[in-house]
Amino acid sequence: MSNPFLSIIVPAYNEAERIPLTLLDMDKRLSEANFSYEILVVNDGSTDKTAEVVAKMAETIPHLRLIDNPKNQGKGGVVRDGMLAAKGQYRIFTDADNSTSIDQFEPMLPFFKEGCEVVIGSRAVKGAKQEPAQPFYRQLLGRAANIIIQIVNMPGIWDTQCGFKAFTAEAAERIFPLTRINGWGFDIEALALAQSLGYRIKEMPVHWVNDAASHVKLSAYLKVFIENVKIRAWLILGSYRVESNP
Repeated sequence: MSNPFLSIIVPAYNEAERIPLTLLDMDKRLSEANFSYEILVVNDGSTDKTAEVVAKMAETIPHLRLIDNPKNQGKGGVVRDGMLAAKGQYRIFTDADNSTSIDQFEPMLPFFKEGCEVVIGSRAVKGAKQEPAQPFYRQLLGRAANIIIQIVNMPGIWDTQCGFKAFTAEAAERIFPLTRINGWGFDIEALALAQSLGYRIKEMPVHWVNDAASHVKLSAYLKVFIENVKIRAWLILGSYRVESNP
C-alpha cells in the first residue's frame, strides 16, 4: 500500500470517554473525502482505558492505528512521536476533544499548493469562530500570552496554541526531530523551528468548539511563558543546529 495523502495525529491522555465520539466523527467525515488517510492515536501513558478503547475501535475503523506509550511524556512528546511515525504527504495534529473537526483540513490545501509548508488553525484571525466563547479571563490570559509570544518568537502569528496544525512530510521530518519541549510550549517551538528553517507558515481561521472539560490548567500559562523564553535562548545559542532551506 502506498503512503497515504494525509496522516492525522491525535494525542490522547485519559480520553477514554471523549475519544470514541471524536474518532467516529473523524471516520465519518474522512470516509467522504477524496484522498487516502491514516489516523494515529498516540496514547500518552493514560491511567484510564484510553489505549483499550482505541485498540477496540481500530477493529472497525479503517486506517486507525494506536501508538501506546506506557509513560506520560506530555502533549509535545506524543505529537512528536506521531509526526515521525506518520507516513502521510501531509501530517496534521488535532485534539482528542474534536474542538476543530477534521473536515477543516481541506481549506488548508490551497495554501500548501501556493507553497506553504506549515498551515495552522487559528481562533484569532478574521473569519474564525468560537462556540461558545471562552471565559473572559481565559481570553484575557490568552491575548496577553500571545503578545509575549509574538515579541519573543513568533511576530505576526496570532494564535500559536490552537491544536490544529498541518505540515508537509518534509517539514515534519526536519522540524520534529529537533524539538525538545514536551509541555504546552511545544507549539511555539515547532513554529519557531519552522521559521528558522525557512518554511512558510500560513495562519488560517477555523471553527473551534470550546470544551468545558478542557484539561488545560492556569499553571500552563506560566509554563508556556518559561518555555517561550527557553526556545528563544536555544535559537540564539545555536542549540538546535538549525540549517535553513537552500
